[in-house]
Amino acid sequence: MASAGQAMANVGALLLGRRTYEDFYSVWPKMTDSPYSAFLDNIQKYVASTTLKEPLPWKNSTLLEGDAAEAVARLKKAPGKDLVIMGSGVLVQSLMRRNLVDEYVLLIHPLVLGSGRRLFSDGGAFASLRLVSSKTTDKGVVIATYQPAESA
Repeated sequence: MASAGQAMANVGALLLGRRTYEDFYSVWPKMTDSPYSAFLDNIQKYVASTTLKEPLPWKNSTLLEGDAAEAVARLKKAPGKDLVIMGSGVLVQSLMRRNLVDEYVLLIHPLVLGSGRRLFSDGGAFASLRLVSSKTTDKGVVIATYQPAESA
């Protein structure tokens, strides 16, 4: 929780893909007893989607117009706190291809599922990373923070 609290202090807005936005919206606004719900309700949310239309139902939500990577590049140029992506693997992959990801915070759970969607897929964008920090929670979750490594 301490790590999550520190990370949230630097978040200026969330970037979400359509599916993550819809999944979060179906759960978090109803969880009124959670401080995390208040955080998600009140923070600015930018949504990458070619199928959703304005106005978006969750307060403080803005649909990114046009190409998502170009919209994110414009957002990154504006002053302010960090833009954070939660979930949204397809969006992350599109931003990786344009070198728009400054940092990866990966939560590695002590659970092997054996299948699922990969963040770093075969044939996807190449990412050479360097570890900048790691923490292990008392539940065995490893929080690994990486930044893109300088090109060789």
